[in-house]
Amino acid sequence: MVEPPCDSGIHGIFARPYIDLEPYLDLAPLGEIHEEICLGLTQVPIDYTGGSHRAMGIMPPSRRGEAFADYGEVIRGLGDEEFATFQRLSDDPSSIESSARAALEFGEEREIPLSRRQMLWLKFRHGVYFPWKVYVELIPNRTWSDKSRSEGKDFTRLAKSFFPRTIAYVKRLPFSSIGRCNIMGLEANDHGTVHHDGEGTPGEESAPGEGRAPDSEPDHFITLCPAGNKRLFLWDERARRKTAVAGRAYWFNDHDYHGVEADPYFRYSVRIDGTFTPEFIEALRRDHARAVGVAPAAPAERAPQGAGEAAA
Repeated sequence: MVEPPCDSGIHGIFARPYIDLEPYLDLAPLGEIHEEICLGLTQVPIDYTGGSHRAMGIMPPSRRGEAFADYGEVIRGLGDEEFATFQRLSDDPSSIESSARAALEFGEEREIPLSRRQMLWLKFRHGVYFPWKVYVELIPNRTWSDKSRSEGKDFTRLAKSFFPRTIAYVKRLPFSSIGRCNIMGLEANDHGTVHHDGEGTPGEESAPGEGRAPDSEPDHFITLCPAGNKRLFLWDERARRKTAVAGRAYWFNDHDYHGVEADPYFRYSVRIDGTFTPEFIEALRRDHARAVGVAPAAPAERAPQGAGEAAA
């Protein structure tokens, strides 16, 4: 695997841009899982996600123009009559107080989620670009900070009905707990806008030449690409350079900027968030940290997931 330059703006994992998980997982079932997902997506309600990365402040400055129309910006600019239309299209119009609209936040990871009708209206009427137009939550998750916690969560009834092989496979993955699982797909010719998933700005913790802390451990998750045709890349804002992420199973530092190349066909991935088993994370640390001459740090002690906290 290619190592990032010492002055890279990509933090990566264990001094690697990302970890290819194919050598660690049994990927033989992905063929039948691909068939199940492609059929199941024809049977379940489909949501959108993305569409407000620029307004959320999680895009690199050099690529903000690629977001096109951003729904956070569009909603803030609606006139009173248009806002009334937007309010009527909500699943719960009473939750939107028009007189207090300046203080309200809408959409993913915000106080008031968008309804399917609102997303379609924002797209049709205002040209909002939703990169991921296929989004199915197999294990729903309300807030980003809760994505690794499993308490009070389960696969949905629809997921159990239409994606049983996928669920069985996910349950065999090396997690001690799973708090989030979803299918994310892009339509033909759509691109995934470059963004990062955590707070803060990627690269701000280290000055040029200092590199990254190789023993830092980002959030645990596995991305599966059963068809192997989704072209994810990491973006180094400092060097204005892409690093392609190859493979059908991988883990990357989602605090790094990342995006998806446009292709003339539909493609998707399955993301599973949780906490890796101690044995799995130690194997990754051993194989990758030592391979570049970094002494692996002792695994961080983790509190029981969700202890004393309300279920999402």
